[in-house]
Amino acid sequence: MTKDEFQKQIIFPIGEPNDAYAQYFSGQSYLAPISNEQVKFFNVTFEPGCRNNWHVHHASKGGGQMLIGIGGKGWYQEEGKAAQEILPGTVIHIPANTKHWHGAQKDSWFSHLAFEIDGEDTSNEWLKAVSDEDYGRL
Repeated sequence: MTKDEFQKQIIFPIGEPNDAYAQYFSGQSYLAPISNEQVKFFNVTFEPGCRNNWHVHHASKGGGQMLIGIGGKGWYQEEGKAAQEILPGTVIHIPANTKHWHGAQKDSWFSHLAFEIDGEDTSNEWLKAVSDEDYGRL
């Protein structure tokens, strides 16, 4: 499936290449800001096989992230737990200070809305890439 064909399957725009964060992704991702008012959130789209590195959304109070699948098939995994499939309509709640990664399945485009939860002393820490070996086992 091409990018244009996938765009026709989802309601939100795919956006532009996610060049600012490319160093934290294995493969090509795209980013589209959806709202910059009240609740800020983005559509993040992953080409087949693309995933982000392990990372942590730090906060001393509140914080974290929420994902909502909107197209294709993806994965979400917290450190020490089995990966779980994300499909359109799947909601993932990620508490602050939780090491995790998310991305597309190897044979599918994937898009999710990403909501950064307000908190105190928030920051993102990008860690090592998800190995091809670990990803290939999914």
